[in-house]
Amino acid sequence: MHTRDFFQRKTVFSFEVFPPKPTSSIDTVYQTLRELNGLSPDFISVTYGAVGSKNNATVQIASDIKNKYGAESVAHLPCINLKKEDVLATLSDLKRNGIENILALRGDIRPDAEPKTDFKHASDLIAFIRENGEFNLIGACYPEGHPESGGIVNDILNLKKKVDAGANQLISQLFFDNSYFYSFLERAKIAGIDVPIQAGIMPVTNKNQIERMVTLCGVALPKKFVKVLEKYGENPAAMQEAGIAYAIDQIVDLIAQGVDGIHLYTMNNSYVAKKISDAVTNLLADSYSISG
Repeated sequence: MHTRDFFQRKTVFSFEVFPPKPTSSIDTVYQTLRELNGLSPDFISVTYGAVGSKNNATVQIASDIKNKYGAESVAHLPCINLKKEDVLATLSDLKRNGIENILALRGDIRPDAEPKTDFKHASDLIAFIRENGEFNLIGACYPEGHPESGGIVNDILNLKKKVDAGANQLISQLFFDNSYFYSFLERAKIAGIDVPIQAGIMPVTNKNQIERMVTLCGVALPKKFVKVLEKYGENPAAMQEAGIAYAIDQIVDLIAQGVDGIHLYTMNNSYVAKKISDAVTNLLADSYSISG
């Protein structure tokens, strides 16, 4: 099933997981998947894995999500280090495994590898897949602007290119201040972007995690969140619960404002996902009864 169809009747709620590192056991991922699947998400997306790894684990895990656990799955596909024949081979694998949904990304430029030139942007990949398959295509979006975009206006123009190339829905980068997301939605609407947009939420459960995210993604930390870090950052157990509470607060506000969906970056932590899911289940059910 195409995940875009879920938006016609409810506020969509989905999870993201990542494959294990080459040195880790895949069994832990499947334990997480069993627990996440028990929370009845609308779909589960699978990242492309560790830097430098192959996509085999992504395809296999996405296939098992759908064919073994009965949930809809989305496979991530970054293109910056792929040639056209690589993408065609992956599309063939996905089709053979019954996977109908792809999150098409440019991907991170690696300092140890020269980027390929077949796909310079995610919009190039989206257009190529649209020409070579019947997949539901998802694009990434950035409420605070992509760090390499050159500004908010350029970022929205680039996002419009993804939609015009064939993206059916969008999932946002993480953010900690909902006002950035609401402003982004207004800009997208003005630009004529009319596909469903899910808000990407990452529960921060330790201080080191947020420091990495700020460095990698350039997201702003509102004063409210900084206060949480200052008070609980040195207490791991307290920080985990505070991070869960902060994410729940974000999600409650987003649902109340009529957001199209929530995409939870689980970091393969089913405990955190369950706590959040339990807290917002009734709100999501109300959104279904109202829109359905």
